[in-house]
Amino acid sequence: MTFKQKRVLPGFGLALGTTVTALSLLVLLPLAALVARSGELGLAGMVRVLAQPRVLAAFRVTFLTALCAALINVVLGVTVAWFLVRGRCPFKRLIDAVVDLPFALPTAVSGIALTALLAPDAAIGRALGRLGLQVAFTPAGITAAMVFIGLPFVVRSVQPALADLNRELEEAAASLGASRWQSLLRVVLPLLAPAILSGFTLAFARALGEYGSVVFIAGNMPMKSEIVSLLIITKLEQFDYAGATAIAVALLALSLLCILTINALQATVGRAERRVS
Repeated sequence: MTFKQKRVLPGFGLALGTTVTALSLLVLLPLAALVARSGELGLAGMVRVLAQPRVLAAFRVTFLTALCAALINVVLGVTVAWFLVRGRCPFKRLIDAVVDLPFALPTAVSGIALTALLAPDAAIGRALGRLGLQVAFTPAGITAAMVFIGLPFVVRSVQPALADLNRELEEAAASLGASRWQSLLRVVLPLLAPAILSGFTLAFARALGEYGSVVFIAGNMPMKSEIVSLLIITKLEQFDYAGATAIAVALLALSLLCILTINALQATVGRAERRVS
């Protein structure tokens, strides 16, 4: 007599079916409709739309600024997470709450606030202008906006991993003669690498699709400071729905490729860490 093996989780089949159905209705179906709409142009038509110099420039600006912002957020995010976990300050809880502020603020408010600070006629903007630097209405302004909205993703990814880190490893490294910087670079950061990569991925993905906080500070000059999201909106306002969906599908495909690549790298780092441990 054979006995049916019981699953660890009760109702697994129902949960799996519900999950797949919800994912299909909320994610896959809209994306399939997007791809189908862009197919009206045909492959040659999509290539013709995407090969336009303005479109290529928008993709270049978007991906370069998103990459720069994500890298900056890694440095700032790890630093802030380290302070929140290891630092001592009476206002640490307040700072911890402020980190999540970009999550709560409407993106338009973030863009207006940054423009009010960095515009050429604002206090900080004038000070930067005296140094020969202009941030607002340039790709640097786009990067600043993406850093603002992406920082919490890195902090919240690294903070719990750092809190769970066994400090005995650092003490062991110190007992073997390692300095604090050597312990940080050779012990702590390698152990935090999966969390850092996860935060980088989230910040990069959020920056690629950001619109509200960027559009106010970018200047939106074609070929210079125009992002892909704004170009899609412009196409829609011109009733060029096929062209807008073609650009959207290309952005979706490139974003998915980048995220899959980073996730594969994260999995590789995780496997190497488990082998070492």
